[in-house]
Amino acid sequence: MTEHLMKILIVGDSCVGKTAFVHRYVNGQFNSVYKTTIGVEYSMKVLHWSDKEKVRLQLWDIAGQERFISMSRLYYKGALGCVVMFDVTNSSSFLNCLHWKRELDDKAKLPNGGPIPCILLANKCDLPQRAVSAESIDKFSKANGFITWIETSVKENKNVGEAMRRLVEKILSVQSGLDPPEPRSRDTVDLQLKPERNTGRRCC
Repeated sequence: MTEHLMKILIVGDSCVGKTAFVHRYVNGQFNSVYKTTIGVEYSMKVLHWSDKEKVRLQLWDIAGQERFISMSRLYYKGALGCVVMFDVTNSSSFLNCLHWKRELDDKAKLPNGGPIPCILLANKCDLPQRAVSAESIDKFSKANGFITWIETSVKENKNVGEAMRRLVEKILSVQSGLDPPEPRSRDTVDLQLKPERNTGRRCC
């Protein structure tokens, strides 16, 4: 069985629900009271992705306080994907997602220099006092390179698993493109003998 190890960052402002999200996803539980994360908290979850693939997730819940941001470059190292989360009842937490995405793009890159896959989560969609419209979120997501955005409610367990499934799916797709399987010796000889077969067929 093939096993994939993925480091995934969970970032966003304080009190948007990052720790609750990780706890719900990993343990299937919700607690309305959480201590403020200091620095980073680390969790693990194993997914039996298919009959032939297992995915081992390392979830890094990074503190949202401004004073910890300068410490976090080490936390970003080696990350393959990211969740940027905001609270739909708090417009400033949404506006700050631009900062988090820029911070991410600066500190975490794919081997080819491109940005790592990132999903935008609009949390607390169960609450009535919404402050950010779906149109605004959709426009922001497309303009800033997110793979998609999803409304979530950690309290009601809405789209928590689905959001992570989409992110893992995208990471696997990106990684398969970055790390093509090694050709067998027979294939290598064939390519050397007949290079014209590949002329103009390579995709960027």
